[in-house]
Amino acid sequence: MIDISDIRIRMIDKDDSNLKAVASFIIDNCFVVHDIKIIEGNQGLFISMPSRKTPNGTFKDVVHPLDSETRQKMSELIFAEYEKAKLEQPAAPAEEAAAE
Repeated sequence: MIDISDIRIRMIDKDDSNLKAVASFIIDNCFVVHDIKIIEGNQGLFISMPSRKTPNGTFKDVVHPLDSETRQKMSELIFAEYEKAKLEQPAAPAEEAAAE
């Protein structure tokens, strides 16, 4: 199993978008993976690994886990950091007014 030593989350603030955040993580303090998308789908959140568009218009992952156990562990760690990042976001003006 890999050791993910750090995860960074960049929140995406667009109400009309299924893209909720972009994550990066460091493996074993020596290898970084950027542009992991956190997407809200019909069945909840999922991660989408970095990909590139092929000449025929499809997308192909640039990096990805080789087994489902590793993908599950990565997803759990990324979603945990995403939840922390959501809590750290400043409240929207409408939410602040309702709280008063």
